[in-house]
This record gives sequence, C-alpha cells and structure tokens, in this order.
Amino acid sequence: MKKYNKYIIVGSVFLMGLAIGWLGKSSLQLNPEVNKNHVHSTTEEQNQSNEIWTCSMHPQVRQNESGICPICEMDLIPLDNSTPNEDPSILKMSKEASKLAQIETYLIEDNSSTRVTKSDIYADGTVELDERTIQSQTAHLAGRIETMNITFEGQYVKKGQKIAQLYSVDVLAASQELITASKYKNSMNGILEASMQKLRNWKISEDLINEILRTEKPITTLDIFADQSGYVLRKMVAQGDYLTQGDVMYTVGTTATVWLVFQIFESDISSVHVGSKITFSTSSSPYKTMTAVISYINPTLNEKTRTVSVRAEINNRNNFLKPGMVLRGHIERQSASNSSQKITIPNTAILWTGERSVVYTQLPDVDVPTFQFNEVEVSDRGKEFSTIERGLSIGDNIVVHGAFAVDASAQLSNKLSMMNRQVQIKEDALIESIPNFTDSIPDELKLKLDGIISKYLTLKDALVATNQDNASREAALFEESLDQIDMSAVSQEVSNYWLSKEKSLRSHSIKIKNGNSIEDQRRQFNFLSDEMIQTIKAFGTSEKTYFIQHCPMAENNEGADWISREKEIQNPYFGDKMMKCGFIKLELN
Repeated sequence: MKKYNKYIIVGSVFLMGLAIGWLGKSSLQLNPEVNKNHVHSTTEEQNQSNEIWTCSMHPQVRQNESGICPICEMDLIPLDNSTPNEDPSILKMSKEASKLAQIETYLIEDNSSTRVTKSDIYADGTVELDERTIQSQTAHLAGRIETMNITFEGQYVKKGQKIAQLYSVDVLAASQELITASKYKNSMNGILEASMQKLRNWKISEDLINEILRTEKPITTLDIFADQSGYVLRKMVAQGDYLTQGDVMYTVGTTATVWLVFQIFESDISSVHVGSKITFSTSSSPYKTMTAVISYINPTLNEKTRTVSVRAEINNRNNFLKPGMVLRGHIERQSASNSSQKITIPNTAILWTGERSVVYTQLPDVDVPTFQFNEVEVSDRGKEFSTIERGLSIGDNIVVHGAFAVDASAQLSNKLSMMNRQVQIKEDALIESIPNFTDSIPDELKLKLDGIISKYLTLKDALVATNQDNASREAALFEESLDQIDMSAVSQEVSNYWLSKEKSLRSHSIKIKNGNSIEDQRRQFNFLSDEMIQTIKAFGTSEKTYFIQHCPMAENNEGADWISREKEIQNPYFGDKMMKCGFIKLELN
C-alpha cells in the first residue's frame, strides 16, 4: 500500500511538471500577440491624437484639437481623411464629425396629391421709370435764384446746360477774398490756394476764377449748370426763391430703360419665377405685343389687393413706352400631369441659392454617415415648409439640421457644394458676358481707371470701419471720379460698353451716398463691386495687382465679392463683427 502511494506521488509530480512546462511554453507563444495588441493600441491612440481640426470657412486653419476659428470664431470641425469617393456628389463623414454637426434627418413620406391644370396667368401692370436713373440736382451754395431756365416738369435737361443764375452774398465775399489773397500771396503762403479751393468746392470753373483774378472785380451772381441729363420729374423751386446749400432744385430721370410692374394674385405667384417670360400690350396699341423677362419679385404681399408686384426691364426704343401707361400681361403656366406628386419639406433642410437650391440626403445601409448633394427646384415657399418641384423623391431621408456643416465638409473635400456650384456658375457667366478690351485701352486711360479703383477702395475702407457718413462722402467722390474718364480715343464698341458700366456704377454710388443706413449702403456696395469687377476684367489696369475677395456669409449667406489691394481680409459687409471672414477668390493684374 505504501509502495502504491509512492507511485501516485511520483506520477503527480511528473504531471505537475508537464503542466508547468506547457503553461510556460504557451505564455511564450502568447507574448508576441500581447505585444502586437499593445502596439496596435498605441497606434490607434497616436492616430486619434493626430486628428486635424479645421474651419469650414477658412480651410487654411489647421490644429490638433477642437476649438474655434481664430479668424471668424466658428466651431472647428474634424478634417475627413478617409478615402475619397469618386462620385463628386457623395460625401462620407466620420462618425465624430457627424455627431459634432448635430445632424438630424427627416423622411419624406407619401403626401402626394393630384394637381389641377390651370389656365395661363393674366396680370395688369404699368410702365414706370427705372429708379436707378432718378437723380437730384442740388444747390452747391446758398443764394437767391435770379433766373430759372427750368420752367416746367417734363422738360428735358442736358448735362452741362445752364439751368439757373444765383445771386449769392457768399460768392461776393469769397471772390473779394480771392482778390485780396492774390495781393498778399507772396507774404502769406497758401492763402491764395485756399481761396481758390473754396470757390472750386462750389463748382466754380477755373476760367471764372482766373477772370476774377484778372479783372480784380468780385462777382455777385453765379451760373448753375446741370449735373445730369434727363427729363425733369419734379420741380421744387422757382425764380426768386432762396436756397440753402444742399437744397434740391429738381429731380431728373431717363426713359431709355423702363420698368414694367405687374400685379400677380396670391394664388398664381407660385407659378411665377425670376426668368419667366411675360408677353404684354398697351392700351394705345392693343394689337402690338412685346416680350420681357421678369427680373424681380417683391418679397412682400399687398394685404389689401392680395397681390405681389413683379418687375421686368425693357429697352424703350423711340420712347414708345410712356411712364404711367397701363399694360396687360400674359404668362404661360406650365401644366402638370395628374399623376405628378408634390413633395413638401421643412425650410431648414434647404440651402437657399435662388431658383435652384440645395438639399442633402443621407444614404441608407452604409457603414459611415454618407450624404448626397441634390439640386432642387422650389415651386412654393411657405413660412415653415416649401414645395419641391424637382430633385427629391418619396422615401428620401433629408438633412433638416446640420445641412450647412455637411455642405462645409463637402467644400473642404472638393465635392459638389453650395459654394463651389455658385462660384462656378458665376465665373462661367462672367466669361461669356465680359469682353476683353485690355489690348485696345491706352495706358493713360488705364491709369485713370486706377484712379476710380482708388476711390472705390477708400469707399470700401469706410464700410470696413462701419462709418456711414464717411461712406456717403467717399461714394460722392467716387461718383465724381467717373467724370474723369474720356473714351473719345477708343472704338465705339469699347465706348458703348463703358457707358453701360458707367451708368450702373454711378447709380449704385448715388444710392450709397444717399443710403439711410449702413446696411443699405453695404447692399448697394455689393452691386457696385460686381460692376467694378467686370469693368476691371474688361478694361484691365496698369501694373497694379488687385485681389477679388469673397465672403460666403454676406447678403444672408448668398455671398458677396469686393476688391482689395492687399491680401489681408478686411470684410466691408460685417466690419468688426466678422472682420476676417472671407477668402481670396481671384487675383487681377
């Protein structure tokens, strides 16, 4: 029995040894896996620490942690370094970026309804003056009107025409001061030039100033000349009236281009869009029809008549259309089949870019959040929901919150986006419509054009500083600089193109000068900048370099451009609120 127990003990020790050996060998075999897993974990932590965060508006900003953009103070988003998708309309986002954007979606359900084919739209309208041509003739100094050559409303006035003769005590005193200053010019430096400049500020000609110096006789009356050409719309003064400096004498306007204003009933406005053609006739010639294109739709509804005003523009050849004429307009309505469906979605899902807007849909059955760019046509916009004519289908899962963040990520990934699409369309349109006259413009004329740009830049600086008074003053100086351009040495084609641009530049500068608020001035500055950019592209500049800069958040996120001499962004549309918001879009030299 003892011997049997001995064998049992020896066997047990032997088995224990085998077990220890096997465990030791297994532990040695598992060590590489443990090390491998340890290295893999370290690599993941390193990849996470190397994640790059950037700004959707300023992609040049890069940092290794979340935060806000040092330029525009928007929240930074993770830069998506995943493998790019070949389809430019498809965007893949990381789960972290999708979560940070707080994306919410909305499933389009079957809410179809049968459409009824309606008859065409008929609307009454009137001919009105193009308000951009209406300008005021003001008195440059105080005095009494001795003679008045503008005697009735409707009279045509030509720029430079003598319109009145003014008796002014101020002119008498200033001319006597000029004579006295000429006698003491050697003993008192600058007194003569100051006296001459005082008269120049009243738009007294150099010839008259020299005549005063030559005869040494002061003057008491001064001839007033028209600043603009056009028909007198409203006459405010008469012979014998007393004027103070800045008083409006009359207003003028031209009829070369007129507005056609039609009233569209509330029930029909969803079928009318910018670009719709309208055929119309007048009561004086009911059988003669003309066609124009709607260029503007009033954003407000007349609650009394339940109508919306729409406007078209037309060249008024031979002054055929008289302001005040009654029009009868006709718009063809596109009929739809009874089987078509209306799709209604929340307005928060739509990135508004005009007639063709953008909606992002989330694709199903994918490993990572994936979104698709969709161009949609909005046929009827309500307060909270809008009807989509084309671009979406029943069953689409659309992004209703966070769409702007998705679009920003698409822009950073060089995918189709609201911003990329707008810039491309705008550039294509400019290439087609802007002629190239740079080789036919003399260098002297380019230098004068640089002078206009210089006045534009000082106006831009006043808006950067959010200074309404300075902006009005600089707009007036910009308007005056347009008179320095002489196109007599160029071809008729070049001259005609300049005249078309000069008209728009002058109109917008006047509206900036007379703007009631800094917001109104900035809105007109957007139009002025577009015309200036086209002018520079058409005529060129001297050896100077200018930068076209773009702010995507200006004009209610529709975007706006401006011209700068420096690369540094100084935003004229927001000033200190978002001074650095923008980027360089194009370089001109």
